[in-house]
Parts: sequence; structure tokens; C-alpha cells
Amino acid sequence: MIPIRNTPQGAVFKVLVQPRSSSNMIAGFHGEALKIKLTAPPVDNAANRMCLKFLAKSLGVSKSLLEIIAGHHSRHKQILLRFNDDGPSPENFKILVERIKSLAGS
Repeated sequence: MIPIRNTPQGAVFKVLVQPRSSSNMIAGFHGEALKIKLTAPPVDNAANRMCLKFLAKSLGVSKSLLEIIAGHHSRHKQILLRFNDDGPSPENFKILVERIKSLAGS
């Protein structure tokens, strides 16, 4: 399972991004991170933008609720899912993680 760290701003989880893939997909888990394959190259922030867009679509949340808080120039990233009036509650986040796990085939 992906470790989720709750913070006052929201929940933080790790992803491993594989850029320049043939398709955008959740490819399972790599250690304690969700592995995501993206078609975007790792230049001009393209892979980071696509990572957030793809995660938002996969989770069914607004892209504005997601932020890369660490690993901007690395394949290993930490993602913040903000909790606010428009975003998921901490309890609903666990449901979103289960959705990711089902997408990853676990």
C-alpha cells in the first residue's frame, strides 16, 4: 500500500514517473510509490504538468487540488492532495487511494 502522510494542507503520497512512455497509465507500484507512465518528455516541465493532469483525471478531482511538493526535477515525486471545501475530505482520500490501487491492478 502507498503510505499516506496527512498534513494540515492535505494528504501527501509518492509517485514514480516514467516519462516518454507509449501511453499514459498507472503501472502499479514501485516500492512505496505509485508508478505512472506518461507520454510527455521530461523537458520544460511537460512531464510534471501531465502527471498532475493524469492523476486528477484518475482520482476524479480537480487538477488545482494537486501539487508536486518535492521532486520537480526527479522521477521520484511527492504529491499533495489538498483538503478544502471543494476537495475530498481526509476520509474520502482513503477511498481515492483504493481507486488508485484498483487502477494499478493491485
